[in-house]
Amino acid sequence: MAKVPIIDLKETILENNDADAEVLRGELKKDGTYYLNVMSSPGAGKTTTLLGTIARLKDDLRIGVMEADIDSDVDAVTIREQAGVPAVQLHTGGMCHLDADMSRQGMRALGTEDLDLVILENVGNLVCPAEFDTGAVKNAVILSVPEGDDKPLKYPLMFEKAHVVLINKIDAAPVFDFDFDRCREYIQMRNPSVPVFAISAATGEGMDVWTEWLKKEVQGWLA
Repeated sequence: MAKVPIIDLKETILENNDADAEVLRGELKKDGTYYLNVMSSPGAGKTTTLLGTIARLKDDLRIGVMEADIDSDVDAVTIREQAGVPAVQLHTGGMCHLDADMSRQGMRALGTEDLDLVILENVGNLVCPAEFDTGAVKNAVILSVPEGDDKPLKYPLMFEKAHVVLINKIDAAPVFDFDFDRCREYIQMRNPSVPVFAISAATGEGMDVWTEWLKKEVQGWLA
């Protein structure tokens, strides 16, 4: 029997997107804009973390935000009204991730000419967003205490792709059976050198250390 040609569409899509992401990073470097991709499960505290991050950095950096969701504009409105920075809402039409071209479209709508830092709040999901390079300079992953300390074991690719991990909602630790040492061990199993910051976006604990790290990253990129 003659062999039928088989084309791995997912592999092709990922390869094309990876190439486009590299182009986008080059464009952003040339334009002097740092792009941070923030990923997590739904409810891990992405928007609250962004609000606290922006409040600490907006006097030093010009910041814009892209909010990605399947529907609604709740998060973009929250960022605009509470943080006072430009924000656009990206509707993915049912897709559970953003890719490089979607990022480019969002930045075109946001306008990056006068921005030092663009933050993407990616779709809440620990699977799909990890597979697609958005063109970001760095990927930040938020893991919240109520989710449990075993998430790095269950979602390995997400933590392998992370450039920084934030363990959020540490103020809730007394209520949950969450082992910080064990969680850090699991993260290092996936990504030995990734920095990990324990924070509470709600109370502000640990936020200064995290935002100081981010500011240095952005300044280094812009230098």
